Amino acid sequence: MEKHCVNWTLLLVLCGLLPLASQAGRQMPKLSDKKLCADSECSHPILIAKALQDYYPQDCRFIHIHKGQSVYVYAMLKDRGNLFWAGSVQGSYYGDQEARLGYFPSSVVEETHALMPAEVEVKTDKWDFYCY
Repeated sequence: MEKHCVNWTLLLVLCGLLPLASQAGRQMPKLSDKKLCADSECSHPILIAKALQDYYPQDCRFIHIHKGQSVYVYAMLKDRGNLFWAGSVQGSYYGDQEARLGYFPSSVVEETHALMPAEVEVKTDKWDFYCY
């Protein structure tokens, strides 16, 4: 019986689940020192919003949003006038887009469904602004 050896790291890279060393992550400047969330882990969505316009990301911390897409909002950055929210894009038309959390200006969406109050203040850390 032939024995097969699997290089798991190579397999993960080829499947896109692990970045190549040349694409290793990097720390980006913090957008805020605090965020408002529904829970201490920011794991529950606060609200669902609908994109009013297309938004093209400035860098890897941000997500691309198409007009009309639904966005699940998980956190609202607090320090700078609540200008940026963190969320993930949803929608059947762009459903083949991989789910990814990222930031976007709150001005490009409108709230459609309130889900949970954003009453928990959480300190941001370096991983909140890390690019993979």
